[in-house]
Amino acid sequence: MRRLAFILLLLSLTVNLTFGQQLPLFSQYLYNKFLINPAVAGSDGYTSVNLTAREQWVGYYGAPRTFSFSVQTRMLKKSFILKQTHVKRDIYRPKSDGKVGFGGYVFSDKNGLVQRTGFQLSYAYHMWIQNSTQLSMGLALTGYYYKINEKEINFEDPNEPWLNNNLRRGMFVPDATFGVYLLNARYSLGFSADQLFQASAKIANNAYKDFKMSRQYYLFGSYDFRAGNNALLQPSFLLKMSEQFKPQVDIGVTYIYNQDFWGGLAYRTSGALIATLGVKYENIFIGYAFDFTFQEIQKVTYGTHEITFALKFGDNSRRYRWLDRY
Repeated sequence: MRRLAFILLLLSLTVNLTFGQQLPLFSQYLYNKFLINPAVAGSDGYTSVNLTAREQWVGYYGAPRTFSFSVQTRMLKKSFILKQTHVKRDIYRPKSDGKVGFGGYVFSDKNGLVQRTGFQLSYAYHMWIQNSTQLSMGLALTGYYYKINEKEINFEDPNEPWLNNNLRRGMFVPDATFGVYLLNARYSLGFSADQLFQASAKIANNAYKDFKMSRQYYLFGSYDFRAGNNALLQPSFLLKMSEQFKPQVDIGVTYIYNQDFWGGLAYRTSGALIATLGVKYENIFIGYAFDFTFQEIQKVTYGTHEITFALKFGDNSRRYRWLDRY
């Protein structure tokens, strides 16, 4: 039990080292908000495929490592019904208003001793509250396999209870996420709550029965300012907070040229500076982020690197009411 208590201490230190490391941390959320808010699914009318790879604190043993692959789409005006007119002329009317979005992603997240591999399935409903403003609500169901990597632990006693522990063998944990998303041609605003069930990890004896995942909350927003005929200046923020009231804020600004190139800087209140670069070619999007932390750990790492690769499909008839929005 002394060894178990030591491992639990390591887990808690890992969780508290950075915000919300019970969950993956991303720096390019602006380019795939779906990963933190299910209401985003299908909000822009495209079918989007996104691959994200993040290596945190490169060179530091046991540092967080995250991979995700997501797909989202919107059920748009594909089917039609036939309507007869008084002048015997057939008119085809859309059967669907395109209000429903679907999405899903799979992920693998390793953080020290803890490893999570799972999936999320999302449903979103989009409605117009003004001619140019869309309100979306989304719900997602998540399932992941949560375990301790026993290869990282050495035991002198072969009868150590931890070796037969549920967490060491791994367990399947279900959970849910809810989100709201407001989208306009000039701005976006979203809120989501993750890990609604606060699924518990049933480990050891009753002394650790309260070892569970904390709810996480996200609030983000952005606004586009014209910076010339073909350029935009986009300030943005992301507030992340758990029920333990440990808020973290990303505040940044991005320069976008002709919707084809962008670069930005952001400051994270936990003590990090984030630089992002991106390029778009036809329907292909590639983004890169570098995080430089002001904490002591930066002295023994090569920083944090994150790469995003995305494809967006859909011609003008499938787009949202405004065009050329990345």
